Amino acid sequence: MNWLTDLTPDEWNAVRLSIKVATVAMLASLPPGILIALLLARGRFWGKTLLNGVVHLPLVLPPVVTGYLLLLAFGKRGPAGAFLAEHFGIVFSFRWTGAALACAVMGFPLMVRAIRLSIEAVDRRLEAAAGTLGASVGWVFATVTLPLILPGIIAGMILSFAKAMGEFGATITFVSNIPGETQTLPSAIYTFTQVPGGDEGALRLTLISIIISMAALVVSEVLARRVGRRLELT
Repeated sequence: MNWLTDLTPDEWNAVRLSIKVATVAMLASLPPGILIALLLARGRFWGKTLLNGVVHLPLVLPPVVTGYLLLLAFGKRGPAGAFLAEHFGIVFSFRWTGAALACAVMGFPLMVRAIRLSIEAVDRRLEAAAGTLGASVGWVFATVTLPLILPGIIAGMILSFAKAMGEFGATITFVSNIPGETQTLPSAIYTFTQVPGGDEGALRLTLISIIISMAALVVSEVLARRVGRRLELT
């Protein structure tokens, strides 16, 4: 692990920024992710197929296209970006917040799919039984449905986090590659590969990326098993 001491301040900044961006993207995606997953799993409405297609569109579009669309919408001259900047002081383009937005969009389909599959696996009879006891719809969801889909929520969160850690195309298109502001691990690795003698730096950051991603997957597996055991006991 001596190679960790060889990291430059810019490399440490890229590591910290990547973790920050991925965490913010994951947490910001969670509430709408649960809502959209619930709509797709239980809802019956016109346009459901269209909504499902829009949600999963980032998975099939080239990441650069997604980044460019974000730039058009949330850039300083974009309709959403200009409105947010003028009324709330929120700026996305060429800021770390924009990187978080891009990562959230790219990881959102993975989160929604994991949660949706978990919701569809819930035995509706358990919810119906709680309803016959006088529980409201919100209370049934909070006390019956939510605990049962918790493993799926955890899996979706980790998938979103891992996707955000590795996101490159949409991020660099939307917020560029600014050291200390928008340069995440993938961007920093790309920069190292473009300069002579940058192989060692690229390798160091690659190893860190692997370690962080593997740690996230291990934590996800451990948490999912613990939650599953508790549910079996109850």
